[in-house]
Formats: sequence, C-alpha cells, structure tokens
Amino acid sequence: MGSRSKARKRAVDLLYEADQRGMDAVTLLADRVGSPDVPPVAEYTIALVEGVTANRERIDELLEQHAEGWTLNRMPAVDRSVLRLGLYELLWSDDVPPAVAIDQAVELVKTLSTDDSPRFVNGVLGRIAGISNRLRRSVRQETAAE
Repeated sequence: MGSRSKARKRAVDLLYEADQRGMDAVTLLADRVGSPDVPPVAEYTIALVEGVTANRERIDELLEQHAEGWTLNRMPAVDRSVLRLGLYELLWSDDVPPAVAIDQAVELVKTLSTDDSPRFVNGVLGRIAGISNRLRRSVRQETAAE
C-alpha cells in the first residue's frame, strides 16, 4: 500500500471516529498529532481531514443530491466517511485525477465495509465525476466569495 493510500485510510479512520463520537474531526486530529501514544500522522492525512472538515457542509449537500434514494443518515457510517473523503479529493484536490479519487475510495470501502458498498461508492462518485468540472468551478467561486 502506497503512502497516500495509507494516509487516506488513516483519514477515513479519523473521519469515521469523529462521526461516531459526534465531534469535530480536526479536533480529534489535533489530539492525535504529536501524541506519544499513537503513530505519527502523515501530512496528507492532515490535509485530507482538514479539507473534508472545512468543506463538509458542501460535501454533504452534494452527497445528498447524488446518492439516489439515500440520505446521509441512512448510509453506513464507513461509506459516508469514504464518500466524504473521495468527494473532497474529486473536487478540491487538484493533484488527484478523478479516476484515482474514485478508485481509491472504492478500494478503501472494499476493505472496510459491506459487499454492496464498492458499487454504491463507485456509483455516487461516478455520477458526481460526470459533472465535476462544473462543480469544481462552483466550489471555487463559493470559496472565493467567502
């Protein structure tokens, strides 16, 4: 497993834990960074957790719109965390090609969730990838306006 794949897995773990505990993921991350009781946290993990958290409201809106027939609360918590990370990479990470963002999300969910999850995650992110250029412009305009 490559270093970015490991960083993604760690980011999903943190996002999932924060979701389950009802706390802010960046706060949880801050508790872990520099703690002598846990392994060091990779810079890419930090960037992912901070990015997902900063854009969480918009990410969740997009997931609700494109997860046909599924609300966020109905999704398995692991799938929700993987989708948030995948969507962040898809729309906000300029150095991650869309196919890589989707593939990495699918690979993560294969090892972490149900047998149906890879198809679900691929479908949701695939639908969003089809309009990703328009959405990237939109999220950049929203960010610039803030």
